[in-house]
Formats: sequence, structure tokens, C-alpha cells
Amino acid sequence: MTQPIIAILRGLTPAEALPVARALVASGIDRIEVPLNSPDPLDSIRLMAAALDGQATIGAGTVLTVDQVAQVADAGGRMIVSPNTDPAVIRETRARGLQSWPGVFTATECFAAIAAGATGLKLFPADQAGTGMLKALRAVLPPDLPVYAVGGAGPGNFVEWLDAGAQGFGIGSALYRPGDGPETVGARAREIVAALRACA
Repeated sequence: MTQPIIAILRGLTPAEALPVARALVASGIDRIEVPLNSPDPLDSIRLMAAALDGQATIGAGTVLTVDQVAQVADAGGRMIVSPNTDPAVIRETRARGLQSWPGVFTATECFAAIAAGATGLKLFPADQAGTGMLKALRAVLPPDLPVYAVGGAGPGNFVEWLDAGAQGFGIGSALYRPGDGPETVGARAREIVAALRACA
């Protein structure tokens, strides 16, 4: 059973892409984003999307423009993650049939993202928002709309975030740092997955 985690592989290179992605999928994480400020990110996305079709949802992070959405879609990506709420980016993402996960921090941004068609919301940076903010937002957000905590959320505080209304998490450096091999990433992924399962 896969877990509600998006792996954020900032700094990943195309040579590392497949081994690291396969290690993540084997560990129970089947959603992977490569931030566009990584080395040759579209090449990494293209490789992973082709090799893991049907096994994982591959996409891009730090997507800031409509043109970048098109580039990711052309590379086979199926998920667009942004640090901000840009309705034009969200609308283009949904028009192309891709998942849209914009970054939000305020109620205004949440509802602008919803109006534009977001698949889910990325509370970012979550550690600065805090669980109290998420709990307040959840009181007014659609109950079936997923909100993922990203930035400072991890095994040490999964329970607090879940209690506040988070449905999942984006995990970056706790999973992968540039140069980490698949064995290291796989071991970390298994620990994180086990910690989240223990909260169920």
C-alpha cells in the first residue's frame, strides 16, 4: 500500500533518476517530483515517466510559469507542484489533464487555488504556518480537498499534522540530498513510510 507522500528530489540528476525512483516506489512512495531548479530536470522526468508508467506519478516542482507546465507535460510528467498560487499555472495544468498542487499559505490563496481547479493544496512552508493555521483553514476548506504539509513536516510530527487536518506530506531533504544513492534513499523512505503507517 502506497502512502500519501510526495517525494521532492531537489538536485537530482538524470543519471540518478531511475535508480532513486525505483527505490522510492519499492519502499511505498509512488509520487515523485523533480524541482525545475535541479540539473536537467526534464530529462529526469522523461526517464522516470517512461520507465515507471503505471507504477508512479512523476511530475515537477517549483513550476512557476505556463510555459513550464507545457514543458513538463511534453516530458511525460503528470503532476505540477508550485511554491505559490498562480491561477494561470493551475488552469493550464488542469487543461492538460495533469494534477495541480499549488503552494498556499493563506485562506485567500487556498480559495484562489480552488477556484482555478487545484487537485490539492500544498501548505508551504508548513513549519512557518503551524498546525494551528492548518486547523483553522480546514474548518472552512472543502472536506474532500487534500492538503499536504510541506516544509518541516516529518516523522517527528506526523501525528500533530494529521490531527490538524493534513492528508499527506511532501518530503524533501529527509528523503534525498544531492548525491545520495538509491540504497540510502530507499532506507530513509522505508523509515518514513513506517512512521506514517504507525500514525494510522
